[in-house]
Amino acid sequence: MASLSAISRAEILSLYRSLLRTARQFCDYNIREYTKRRIIDAFCENRNLSDPSTISAAFSDGKAQLEVAKRQATVYSLYAPKIKSVMETNSFSSVSN
Repeated sequence: MASLSAISRAEILSLYRSLLRTARQFCDYNIREYTKRRIIDAFCENRNLSDPSTISAAFSDGKAQLEVAKRQATVYSLYAPKIKSVMETNSFSSVSN
């Protein structure tokens, strides 16, 4: 488990970016957007943590979640649907304008 001195702001931002990058790898629109929402919500929820042990635990949990998300993105890509979601089609975006 990393101590507070070992967890810098740069490492936390790197974890955040890695999680968002992994979320973009999901082929399915709904899963991709849900994952991005959960990442943003979790980081906003933990923004004001001040206890070093709590910060360390949250960081460790984030790293574990990153590994899970990477595995899930790989597995989901094997079974990706052949058609895109309505939200991803060009005809939908032209109708809403």
